[in-house]
Amino acid sequence: MNVISSGPPQVIGPWRDGVIIDVRVIPRARRPGVAGVRDGAFLLRLQAPPVDGAANAEVLDILADLLDVPRKTITILSGHYSRRKRIVVTGIEPDAAAKALAQAASRASGEQP
Repeated sequence: MNVISSGPPQVIGPWRDGVIIDVRVIPRARRPGVAGVRDGAFLLRLQAPPVDGAANAEVLDILADLLDVPRKTITILSGHYSRRKRIVVTGIEPDAAAKALAQAASRASGEQP
């Protein structure tokens, strides 16, 4: 089952002129990057500490790179001070975003895309 694009838990969904993504972060990780999907959220490891917005900035950088969109098109809708975040990305089709995140999650879990 592809938890990125269909069926519960919903990790990504359409949002106005883009998508909304449920993200869970692990700050101060040894290795930054995608850690897969867990508990209905896209899991990201961050090297930055959760201080002065450093972790949030790293989340935006990672997602911009994964989705190949400008960083300015990504906004944290909720969860600025939490490990669980809802992030809006404008200017991208839900299918394209789902495909990019599914490939990243597959690579993180050692599966073939």
